[in-house]
Amino acid sequence: MLAATPRARRRSSVKPVARKRFGQHFLVDRGVIESIVAVVAPQAGENLIEIGPGDAALTAALLDRVPHLRAIEIDRDLAARLRKRFGERLDLLEADVLSVDFAQFVPGGPMRLVGNLPYNISTPLLVRLIDFRDQVQDQHFMLQKEVVERIVASPGCAAYGRLGVLLQAYYDTESLIDVSPLAFEPPPRVDSAVIRMLPRRGGEPVPQAALSEVLAAGFGQRRKMLRKTLLPWLEARGVDDGGCLPPTARAEEVPVADWIALARRVAAAS
Repeated sequence: MLAATPRARRRSSVKPVARKRFGQHFLVDRGVIESIVAVVAPQAGENLIEIGPGDAALTAALLDRVPHLRAIEIDRDLAARLRKRFGERLDLLEADVLSVDFAQFVPGGPMRLVGNLPYNISTPLLVRLIDFRDQVQDQHFMLQKEVVERIVASPGCAAYGRLGVLLQAYYDTESLIDVSPLAFEPPPRVDSAVIRMLPRRGGEPVPQAALSEVLAAGFGQRRKMLRKTLLPWLEARGVDDGGCLPPTARAEEVPVADWIALARRVAAAS
């Protein structure tokens, strides 16, 4: 994993004001921006979609590499600035990304999603994007570092929990770049990180609703042994654990593959 060191910031005579209600923190460090573009490695002709372009620091760097880009922006003032600056090179959808139907972008080919996500919507958005994973080539997102650590965590780690298991069931995940608060204006109070998420292909489908139910039951009281939480929950539904769960184990010790196996058993029994 790379650690991005803040370098000279890009300055402009007229800067947009970050709005708290949108969770805006504008990325301004050129070194970090260049590192993100390098790991994304965009190519002309790809269906590249930026979520939350903001004041266009990453947008401009991407458009230095490709002739055209799609983007989703909720802030109407920023949207107007983006349209004025980039014209037809930027196909901009002004909307709340949590309500966007990403199926509308599918005719452009496999989607490559990238963005500096507002921290207040990152988890619900990542969960929602699971529904569109079959049409996604990859995802590169800037998130709160703590959230990235939860997503990539392995069994036995303190950060391993419901979110990580859920997303690892559908994606190969990798933390790529650590980013200091000094890379943003205004600086957030937390460190950030860039994550790569590659949708898993092939294999038996993973029932998302059943997996979410199993994870909620298993991690709802994560300090307790599963014989006091998840095993009774399964028994009440007439589901055998198939030998996946040692009675003395706790939720954070169970590998992703075993959670998936349990979800399939619950789905089959319902």
